[in-house]
Amino acid sequence: MSQFQDLKYKFNNLDVFGKIIAVNVIVHIVSFLLRVLKLSGILAYFQLPSGFSDFLWQPWTLLTYGFLHADIWHLLFNMLMLFYLTRVTGNLFRHKMVLNIFFLGIISGGLLYLCIANLWSTNFFDTDRSILLGASAGVSALLMFVGVYMPDSTIRLFNTFTVKWKYIALFFVVIDLVRILLGINQGGYIAHLGGYLLGFYYAKKLQDGTDIGKGFERLADSFMSLFKPKSTLKTVHRKKKTSKSSKTKTEFNTLNKQKQIDTILDKISKSGYESLTAKEKEFLFKAGKD
Repeated sequence: MSQFQDLKYKFNNLDVFGKIIAVNVIVHIVSFLLRVLKLSGILAYFQLPSGFSDFLWQPWTLLTYGFLHADIWHLLFNMLMLFYLTRVTGNLFRHKMVLNIFFLGIISGGLLYLCIANLWSTNFFDTDRSILLGASAGVSALLMFVGVYMPDSTIRLFNTFTVKWKYIALFFVVIDLVRILLGINQGGYIAHLGGYLLGFYYAKKLQDGTDIGKGFERLADSFMSLFKPKSTLKTVHRKKKTSKSSKTKTEFNTLNKQKQIDTILDKISKSGYESLTAKEKEFLFKAGKD
């Protein structure tokens, strides 16, 4: 029991991205046990089917398929990419915005998969028995977003050499297109393309000052509020007199902080993360934790 409490404590202390990775690992372990127990049929209720009529009976699979993986290597690659990409974006953008990109990428990948499977004139990827699973479309969306919005941001690989994220994004897009043309896991790589398109569009609209994920964010917040326990405590509210000048000062500080963040993000998009001064990096780190 103490081990369970210890694991629960560690889970609760993870950030939201760490919790998503942990949930994916837990789901994979449960999936493995279900297969061992010959109960893998249960998983079909959470995998995205290629048939549109089948999908209409289980629409939730447009999201749940992103938490299931074919094997340990599929899971490991996706979670490693998710870890590094959320470290790049987590300190620069609101965590909810990063989640918007990830989950909208999963949805976009699933929708493109369904469209190709049901509207293409030929059996493009053996759709009679095809299913989709894996978080790759969400990871692809984040990868493309970073490559477009912060083209000169870098990652240090194996502690030996530095690579710009835009080149990593380009590499995977080319590889996925080649695999589709060769007929290798076409359904999965079609979903990747859906994620790339979402990430590209999200980055371009954000550069224009529009966050296209706001509507999805409100919908997700409304859904999650259904599971929050309602407090039975009665609170008495008394309006505290505050001077107009203190309120104005608070608003000014908030506005000034946002302007600083926008200026730094603009600098990153033009010259890359490494161009920031130590003071600017520290400011972004603290802002990301607020």
